[in-house]
Amino acid sequence: MELTLHIPKSVELDRRDTTTMLAAKLYESGKLTLGQAAEVAGYSKRTFMELLAGYNVSLFDDDATGLIRDIENARKYHHR
Repeated sequence: MELTLHIPKSVELDRRDTTTMLAAKLYESGKLTLGQAAEVAGYSKRTFMELLAGYNVSLFDDDATGLIRDIENARKYHHR
C-alpha cells in the first residue's frame, strides 16, 4: 500500500523520521514483524532494533505473564 500524508511544515519531521516512526509503532502494535518494519523503514534489522528505543518502542513484550513464561522457558532450556 502506498500512503501520502500532508504534515504541516511547522512539524519538524523529515520523510525518513516519519517512515521510521510509523514502522516502529506498527511493529509495537503487532501489525508488522521486526523484519517487515525494518524493511518499511529502510534499515537493516539490527539498525532498526537500535532505533526503536528512540521511538519509545521496546523490543521485548513488557507483559509480566510473558516475561515469567520466558524465564521458565529459559530455565527449561538451561537444564537440558
